[in-house]
Order: sequence, then structure tokens, then C-alpha cells
Amino acid sequence: MGSFVETTLAPGETVKYQARVSVWSLWFLILLGVATMWFVVGFVFFLIAFLRWWSTELAITDKKVVAKYGLISRQTVEILLPRVESIQVQQGFIGRICNFGTLVMSGTGTAQAPIVGISNPLMFRRVLLSVQEEFKS
Repeated sequence: MGSFVETTLAPGETVKYQARVSVWSLWFLILLGVATMWFVVGFVFFLIAFLRWWSTELAITDKKVVAKYGLISRQTVEILLPRVESIQVQQGFIGRICNFGTLVMSGTGTAQAPIVGISNPLMFRRVLLSVQEEFKS
């Protein structure tokens, strides 16, 4: 079974950058898993953290930005590059130290699309802006 990003690619479309959810952004679930490890609940917290990490896909192609969340209940966001109007990076204190954060993208005719817990959000933003410039040329 291929990834969601691969299944959404148009003919000739290429992936420029792929990002993951940072394990550090899941620190609270992992901490709860460790604290309740002697009970079945600890396994559930570890499982939730793993599934959140594993089932989230983020990519920038030469035509769009794609984000997919969830395993059973799936949410997707696809914004064409010309329609991305703004991108905000939100990082708290721990996010700055551990290099993760939230990206909030907004586009024309699209509500704001937050991407929570992304690893290296400034690199994602930088690549998105450079690919957007290439697209305009």
C-alpha cells in the first residue's frame, strides 16, 4: 500500500519535500505512557502517540501542499501553490528547543489549515516559499 501523498500525485508531479510529525511534539502522550506503564492504559498512550506519528503525512509537491491526518478517520488538506496566501509558524518554548511547531496555512477560498507538531517547521516554510517562487516563474 502506497502513501497517501503518492496516490494524490498528478502525472508528472514530483514531491519536493516531505515532513514528519516530531516525536518531541508527542512528549505528553509518551510521558503519560511511561507514568502508567504498569497498567494497560500506558500501552494505550504509547499506541496513540505512535499512530499519530505514523499516520500523519505532510508534503510539498511542485503543484500543491498535501497534509493527511488519521488512520481510521482521515482528514486531508490539499492547497494548490498559487492559492497559498500566508503561512505562519507557531513555536512555544519547548518547540523552539526541540525544533517542532505548528504551521498555519491559509489560502484563497480555504479556511486556515493548521499542521500541528511538525518537525523543523522553519525548513518546511522555507521550502514552501522557494517552491512557490519556482511555480510563479
